[in-house]
Amino acid sequence: MKSAIFILLIFTLFACNQQTNNKQDLQTKIDSLQLKLNSSYKPGFGEFMSSIQIHHEKLWFAGINKNWKLADFEINEIKESLDDIKKFCTDRPEIKFIDMINEPLENISNAIQKKNDTDFKNNYTLLTTTCNRCHQQTQHEFNVITTPTTPPFSNQVFKLK
Repeated sequence: MKSAIFILLIFTLFACNQQTNNKQDLQTKIDSLQLKLNSSYKPGFGEFMSSIQIHHEKLWFAGINKNWKLADFEINEIKESLDDIKKFCTDRPEIKFIDMINEPLENISNAIQKKNDTDFKNNYTLLTTTCNRCHQQTQHEFNVITTPTTPPFSNQVFKLK
C-alpha cells in the first residue's frame, strides 16, 4: 500500500513537472511568435496615402470617361485603403481626422451608381477639397491634391470602346 501511494505521489509530481514544462514551452512559443509579429512588415501611413493618391487619379479618368465599373472599383479601393489605415496605423494621430472623408466618398459613390457625370465631377471636387482640408488639419498642408490632368499610367485604357 505504501509503495502504491509512493508511486502515485511520484507520478503526480512528474505530471506536475511536465505541466510546468509544457506551460514554459507554450510561453516560449508565444513569445517567439509575438517577436516575429512585431518585426513583420506592415505598410506605413505614407504607403497607404500613395496608394490612395493613385486610386484618386484613376477614379477621375474612369469617371470623366464614363467607365462606371472602373470608377466604382477605384472608389472602393480608396475605401479599402482608408480601412487599412485605421487597422494598421492606430499609432498615428492623423487617423482621428480620417472619417471626414466618409461623406464625400459616399456622395461620389452615389454619383457613380447613378452614372451621373455632373454629380461625379462635383463630388470629385468635394472629395479632393476634403483631402486637402484633412492635410491642413494634420499639419500636412504642403501635400496638396489636385484634379489630375494626365492619366497616371500610359498602359491602362480609361475610355470604354
